[in-house]
Amino acid sequence: DQLAQEGATFDNAYCNSPLCLPSRMSFMTGRNIHQIGAYDNASPLASDAVTWAHMLRAVGYDVVLSGKQHFCGPDQLHGFSAQLARDLHAELWTKNGMLRGTADWSKGTPAAAKPWGGVAQAGPGTTLEIEVDDLVEQRALDYLRDPARKEQPWALNASFIAPHFPLVVPERFFNLYPLDQIDMPEIPDGHLENQHPVHQRMRSMFGAVDFPEEQVRRARAGYYGLITYFDEKIGRLLQALEETGQRDNTVIVHFSDHGEMNGEHGMWRKSSMYEASARVPLQISWPGQIAAGQRIGGVVSLVDLVATVVDIAGAQSVAPLDGDSLLGLMQGQGEGWKDEAFCEYLAHGVARPTALLRQGRHKLNYSLGDSPELYDIEADPNEFEDLANDTAHASVLADLQERLLSQWDPVAIEAQVLQSQRERL
Repeated sequence: DQLAQEGATFDNAYCNSPLCLPSRMSFMTGRNIHQIGAYDNASPLASDAVTWAHMLRAVGYDVVLSGKQHFCGPDQLHGFSAQLARDLHAELWTKNGMLRGTADWSKGTPAAAKPWGGVAQAGPGTTLEIEVDDLVEQRALDYLRDPARKEQPWALNASFIAPHFPLVVPERFFNLYPLDQIDMPEIPDGHLENQHPVHQRMRSMFGAVDFPEEQVRRARAGYYGLITYFDEKIGRLLQALEETGQRDNTVIVHFSDHGEMNGEHGMWRKSSMYEASARVPLQISWPGQIAAGQRIGGVVSLVDLVATVVDIAGAQSVAPLDGDSLLGLMQGQGEGWKDEAFCEYLAHGVARPTALLRQGRHKLNYSLGDSPELYDIEADPNEFEDLANDTAHASVLADLQERLLSQWDPVAIEAQVLQSQRERL
């Protein structure tokens, strides 16, 4: 709420892949994931890939990371000068080897052997993830309070695991959401039976069964609790900037690498092109430069955020960027904004490339080998009415498909992904 009051909040922002590692590598480079080979949670980013961290350091910034960036591979910095805390998911990669997280499309989308355990596990408590996030916060606060911050421009990527499964959170946060008051997922009669095959296959592979209502309420309460747990950390970081006299000279960006299905459409986790998974929070505050209290409805994505960070810092994008700076849009010069976002998914839960293209109010979901989906997000924000077979929307569907396929070749990308999987496996 404080960031919304102080800066710009984007109501239609998308990640560029709804999965931790691909989304984060896209954010590091400002490129779409098929351009950099960041297909799944076990795809290392090349060490010579230019990141925004490199670009900002090149113009004099101290650029550091505290927490999760999900780098997989021996290079754990990719342009940052230091990791202040721990990247738990990177440690898991190191511990379990390259195989962890590598998709295998040659096996298709086999049904899970048992229901996903994350729902039954949800509730009050603590986890290693909570311990790591607490450390990430403390190291970030120490960095901000260090007198050395006054000596040169700096950029801190304070990156938390929460909100993310396991859906376990300390009791005081869990208790903020009484189970009898938890909203249940909205699933109309017959929706799951008539759902597009790409979603049915993902639900099956992820073990997203019809969980008991009590478990669903606990899982949703756990997720809401994790959001509030994370929100308090944002508050303390803002407070540290105030206390050290740095708030008015600091750009703050709040965003996420993906969403959480949280039981909507019968799905849990992320990885799908539904709004709950692919649309993300995005807020930018820059006192004196960006007008306060803005709500921006234009469609944007995180590659646009990277272009914005580079633009604000006065850095040079020596490598290509797939996004456009949002600075003009936030400063009232949004005339002619592209109003478009592209997102792709090339990992587990599918066996062929999938993507979405949102342009204005309409959103195309594309899965190679399947029929397309088309939604009017303004009229149908929960995506219950697929307009792909509606003759009144035939021209919209044709235009979006032509636009998507002119810049994204799913057949060629499928061959690249399969080869990468074979080599890594």
